[in-house]
Amino acid sequence: MRLFFDARFIRTDHHDGISRYSFELARHIVNHHSDITFIIHSDEQLPFLPAGSKTIKLNHPESASEVLSGRKLSKFSPDVVFSPMQTLRSGNYKLVLTLHDTIYYRHPTPPNNNPAWVRVGWRLFHTTSLPQRIALNAADHVATVSQKSKREIEQMKLTKRPISVIYNAPGNLAQHLKEPVKTSAVNNLVYMGSFVPYKNVETLVRAMKYLPEKTLHLLSKVTPEQRLKIEQIISSGCGKVVFHGGVSDAEYAKVLANNAALVSASKDEGFGLPLVEAMQLGVPVVVSDEPAHREVAGSAALYFKTTSAKSLAEKIGELENDKLRAKLVKLGKEQAAKFSWDESAKKLIKLAKELHGKK
Repeated sequence: MRLFFDARFIRTDHHDGISRYSFELARHIVNHHSDITFIIHSDEQLPFLPAGSKTIKLNHPESASEVLSGRKLSKFSPDVVFSPMQTLRSGNYKLVLTLHDTIYYRHPTPPNNNPAWVRVGWRLFHTTSLPQRIALNAADHVATVSQKSKREIEQMKLTKRPISVIYNAPGNLAQHLKEPVKTSAVNNLVYMGSFVPYKNVETLVRAMKYLPEKTLHLLSKVTPEQRLKIEQIISSGCGKVVFHGGVSDAEYAKVLANNAALVSASKDEGFGLPLVEAMQLGVPVVVSDEPAHREVAGSAALYFKTTSAKSLAEKIGELENDKLRAKLVKLGKEQAAKFSWDESAKKLIKLAKELHGKK
């Protein structure tokens, strides 16, 4: 079976969610199948692929020529093609497309790191489900990253194709640490994620009013407009908040390892990767009561009322109990072990072989 893997979404500056999903699956899938060709759009992506990988070059997935991608790809005679997104077109091969979640139908604000014309197209695409249906029904199979997302895709009737869950999974943050994770207290609250409205970062900031002895660390890049909005909340007496403006994996691990808890007040999630990353490292998790958070963290997290800063502060207060904190750390490590890039790669290979057998 000649499997082609669409690696064109791997970023060369810093990973976003789609990029990390692509990078990690690519890194592990070569351990379970020998005939894999990676599709790239730039030689700069080569260092992010396994050493010695076979590659072909195709157009950038955001270019207008993407509409011809299926025809161009067919010339290379793949048996099965996997893409972590939905832009790739069908051709003379079995095609697996990925829809990570349905969040942008409910929250249509596009990522701000895309060109203006892409953001406009993004909004238009998500005003109706018809374009998504056309894209997904052109595939032979659809992948997604959680049971919650699978249910939503089915409820919205976005595809007639079978749907499989190929989970996200954590990287190995522990490899960046020279000392053991400190868990003797919770002095720091850590947020890893974007600042789009549905992430509800404002509730995290407001909770600091009730937690004057603790510090909230906002790790991700933030636009000047988003930062100004948060600083206005802080100025009303909301305690200690540190903007990190983007961090490396090593910096991320270092902040989490320093007597911290991972927090998220998100109103909507497709998976919730930071939760798994924290739990794997042995860091307690306190998050909004959202279905994807429940799926990912199970009984290993404390849950608060999504828009209630006081409810969040109360749950953080519960972590002062040494026995409870130790219990959550233990349960978290057990829960995080359920998510593995290696297992996800195996599932993808199994799916591809099944599709290849259906000629």
